[in-house]
Amino acid sequence: MINVIIGEKGTGKTARLIDAVHNAEKVATGSVVFINKGKRHVLDLSHKVRLVDTEEYGINSYDAFYGFVCGILSQNYDIAHVFVDSITKIVNDDMAALEAFLDKINVVAEQNNAEIQIILSMNPADASDAIKKYVK
Repeated sequence: MINVIIGEKGTGKTARLIDAVHNAEKVATGSVVFINKGKRHVLDLSHKVRLVDTEEYGINSYDAFYGFVCGILSQNYDIAHVFVDSITKIVNDDMAALEAFLDKINVVAEQNNAEIQIILSMNPADASDAIKKYVK
């Protein structure tokens, strides 16, 4: 299943995500992965959490990011949680492509019994119903 954390810049989304990473790392029966553009959170995370810097992989579309996440899940069958910080910074802010990505990645998450949390920086009132259905 996926969960989208939505809010405008400066509303504490990343801090909430980091807290969720710490909680997952304490209770998860599987591995925890944190996907981010850059390495700015390396000191915020436990050494047990796998930090993946997307800048190292040239991801430039939602299709590429979908394949990237699928590759991460396929290489290790015990991944329980995947956290994505600011997806529009990693890829772009094409909302139609994001909506399609969310639907596709939700299926993969369910098939792999993984929880995926994704930060989306935008005004919640501007989010489409296709995005809002993943906000918990």
